[in-house]
Amino acid sequence: MVRDAQRSRVYAAEEFVRTLFDRAAARGTATLDFFGTSITLPPEARFASVESVRRYVDDVLALPAVRRSWPEAGPLAVRSRRGRTAAHYERAGGDATIAVPDRSTTWALRELVVLHEVAHHLSQTEPAHGPEFTSTFCELADAVMGPEVAYVLRVVYAKEGVR
Repeated sequence: MVRDAQRSRVYAAEEFVRTLFDRAAARGTATLDFFGTSITLPPEARFASVESVRRYVDDVLALPAVRRSWPEAGPLAVRSRRGRTAAHYERAGGDATIAVPDRSTTWALRELVVLHEVAHHLSQTEPAHGPEFTSTFCELADAVMGPEVAYVLRVVYAKEGVR
């Protein structure tokens, strides 16, 4: 097993990005000055249930841009998990699953968290949060949410020392 040396930096960077989205939503404006560049963040999907996450994941994997970039990506199941503090990706044999907390008040039922887990499915590399994963997540965010989100992720990853 390979040491996941940049895991905490990836999580810190993504927490910062989620905070940007939360603050923009609280202010009622999606336009912000981001390291000297004015950008407009797209709306971020929020989910009410594990079933809605399941439908979203199926839709993401069916997008033409995603199918072109990751033609070998197989199906991805979504299941409920008891804990409230984490979502995770798991692979057992040929089956791949995302587990998300099933309470609608949890931080995990949001688009950026779900896409992070989908990126694990698409990258299939060790270490789990290495350079191939972060590149995959940025490319996936670009394809699904737009280039502004990929730009923000890349800048914040660089700021945190993520490769």
